[in-house]
Amino acid sequence: MELSKRLQAVAGLVTAGSVLADIGTDHAYIPICLVQSGRIKGAVAMDINRGPLKRAEENIREHGLEDRIHTRLSDGFEALEPGEADCAVIAGMGGGLSVRILKEGGSVIGTLKECILQPQSEIEKVRAFLLEEGFLFIAEDMVEEDGKYYPMMKVACPGRKDAPKREKSAAGACPSGSDWDETELLYGRYLLRGKNPVLREYLEREIHIKQQILKGLEGQDSPRITERKKELLKEVRKAEKGLVYYAV
Repeated sequence: MELSKRLQAVAGLVTAGSVLADIGTDHAYIPICLVQSGRIKGAVAMDINRGPLKRAEENIREHGLEDRIHTRLSDGFEALEPGEADCAVIAGMGGGLSVRILKEGGSVIGTLKECILQPQSEIEKVRAFLLEEGFLFIAEDMVEEDGKYYPMMKVACPGRKDAPKREKSAAGACPSGSDWDETELLYGRYLLRGKNPVLREYLEREIHIKQQILKGLEGQDSPRITERKKELLKEVRKAEKGLVYYAV
């Protein structure tokens, strides 16, 4: 099975030999691909909605993997027993929902070795939550697909003595912890220090787009426009701080 660039990048962060819990599996593409390739031992594919879960079951049967991938109707980790999996993927959801799933899955999270997260929004809040809760960042990646940019992260779950070491190739040499500054929380410490080329492309694009909008607002001075200009300038400055990492 051939995955989209986004899903391929997410799947690539899963440690070989894992038993995977795919939260919000939708079509079960990630577990099917990983089991087919022999990268993982097996998987539990879960979704809160019956429609997507039915499609997942059909895809699993089509590939003859019913004995390796099991499906469950589940809100987050609700239907997963502690110890059934050692890696969880939470991809394609909003940042707020991703955080809620992690908060409510505490008893299971403590038995996992790692989580792969690809939130679609509020990335800064997700990173802050992970650091506050003691998750250890192992790697970050970012891909562009069809004009959209997708950051993702691999974290070791708190309390695990056998937590894997951070992958230097994906992040560069920097410690994880609560000392991340605003720019690192916003764009990803390991992406910045590793000079990720896709992030650089994103930052340059954001600066260009916002500068073009500012240019179009020249000569307009209503209170609403003035406030909008301030917001745009603030966003430009944030992106410029990110680009500083690429100059050193």
